[in-house]
Amino acid sequence: MQFADVVVNRRMVRAFETRPVPSDVLDRVLDLARRVPAAGNTQGLDLVVLEGEQTQRYWDATLPMERRAAFPWPRLLDAPVLIIPVSWPAAYVERYGEQDKVRTGLGEREESWSVPYWYVDTAFSAMVAMLAAVDEGLGALFFGQFEHEGAVKNAFGIPDDRRPIGTIAIGYAADEQRPSASSKRPRRPFDEVVHRGGW
Repeated sequence: MQFADVVVNRRMVRAFETRPVPSDVLDRVLDLARRVPAAGNTQGLDLVVLEGEQTQRYWDATLPMERRAAFPWPRLLDAPVLIIPVSWPAAYVERYGEQDKVRTGLGEREESWSVPYWYVDTAFSAMVAMLAAVDEGLGALFFGQFEHEGAVKNAFGIPDDRRPIGTIAIGYAADEQRPSASSKRPRRPFDEVVHRGGW
């Protein structure tokens, strides 16, 4: 698939088949997701990959059984793969304390960073994972963990100094997709988004 086709065809898929994703396909997606730009080449991100029964443990930690009957996207729980992109803020502070970066003043503490690039770089990885999934004929959905971050970290042993930025569901898209309310919002026009030469 051509890159432009991948970008244009990407949709947030909320209903999946239970069919597993072949390991070689998943590995290609993951390999591309780790090859993203990173400030100072820090590479302060990790990908926690859940398959099979591990996905059920995720849903048990984030969506209790008593809430599932009212959950509007029940076939999201059929996704055979969940990827948790995890940022590592301390790695960036440490990297920017090294000799070639110390002059930036970013190697002292997280608060020195006006833009926390650990989230930017990890988001790059999430986007590449979703685009790579589309290129492999799969569907993908990125969604937030919000108040469940602690439960997810506990369930899967994610260290205290790491920050999950959300979760990506990946798998074969079900034929029928229930559109979300957000999908009805029109895309902003090109000329409204693009500001040539200044605002």
